Amino acid sequence: MEAIPRQNSSIIKFAAFIIIVAGMKSATVIVVPFLLALFLSIICAPSLFWMQKKGIPSILAILILMFGVVCIQMLLVTLVSSSIADFSQNIPFYQERLKILTFESLKVLSRFGVELEADKLTQIFNPSRILKFVATTLNGLGGVLTNTFLVFLTFIFILSEAAGFPNKLRAILNDKNNDLEQYDQITAGVKRYLGIKTITSVATGFIIFIWLSVQGVDFPVMWGMFAFLLNYIPNIGSIIAAGPAVLLALIQLGPLPAGISALGFLLVNVLVGSVIEPKVMGQGIGLSALVVFLSLTFWGWVLGPVGMLLSVPLTMAVKIALSESESTKWLSILLGSNKEASILLERNNV
Repeated sequence: MEAIPRQNSSIIKFAAFIIIVAGMKSATVIVVPFLLALFLSIICAPSLFWMQKKGIPSILAILILMFGVVCIQMLLVTLVSSSIADFSQNIPFYQERLKILTFESLKVLSRFGVELEADKLTQIFNPSRILKFVATTLNGLGGVLTNTFLVFLTFIFILSEAAGFPNKLRAILNDKNNDLEQYDQITAGVKRYLGIKTITSVATGFIIFIWLSVQGVDFPVMWGMFAFLLNYIPNIGSIIAAGPAVLLALIQLGPLPAGISALGFLLVNVLVGSVIEPKVMGQGIGLSALVVFLSLTFWGWVLGPVGMLLSVPLTMAVKIALSESESTKWLSILLGSNKEASILLERNNV
């Protein structure tokens, strides 16, 4: 059988990639719960193994973890669902207030000789779209929180299979002594990232909730939860979370309180994102800022709001998998950060 030319092989791989992505997008209803259950299992697996070492039966340990996850899910739904519904209902009122503010701002600018047409300004910059986007995103996330039967069912089966999965991989590779370095690297990297991000995201959401509550901004619980979820997206997550909250503060309270709200988000972002996380994570996630943004856009398009939240761990897993093959290692380097590329150059020159 003749070997496939390299050019044709690349075309076939690209076509296969397109087909897989199209399949994932078409099967979002199934893929999203599976991915949520998978990453939830990665976070909970260390607790499961710890309980098993202490002599707790696997079934009982899984039930304990399941009970904890259900309690957290019920708490989130209780706190957020009513706020999401009220916010969505108030969107028309906020949009009307925004039009009035825009008109008043144009009048003030005209006094200083700056003449702008409201229609053209709306075409260039339309804050109402931000409110609509936030409402759509929050409703999507709220739907994920409430429709969790398939997630929990998949979560149970993944945890029940977790202990024996490495042996299955060794059987596939036909090598019982294989240390599964690639598998361990992917799970360890994703586990470390999700663990640290969860702790810092909880702190971020709580601080934002307190800050906005003191100011009197509507729906502080919802904005705190929004900040908590979007903090999983590095570099730009906090900016996305700040936009609608600051805009609402502007609509509701005025320019000065909106500036104070923005200052709160800035301080939290600098403290958590630029000081605490880099010290805890060490070299970081190993992805360039451009790749983080593109992965956010790509996975958000494929999987919706959940894809945006899981964009970084998904891309990390892909990057690690690509680095294990010489034919795809260059793609892994492209996805990596500039610092990682510099370290690799220094190592190769030694």
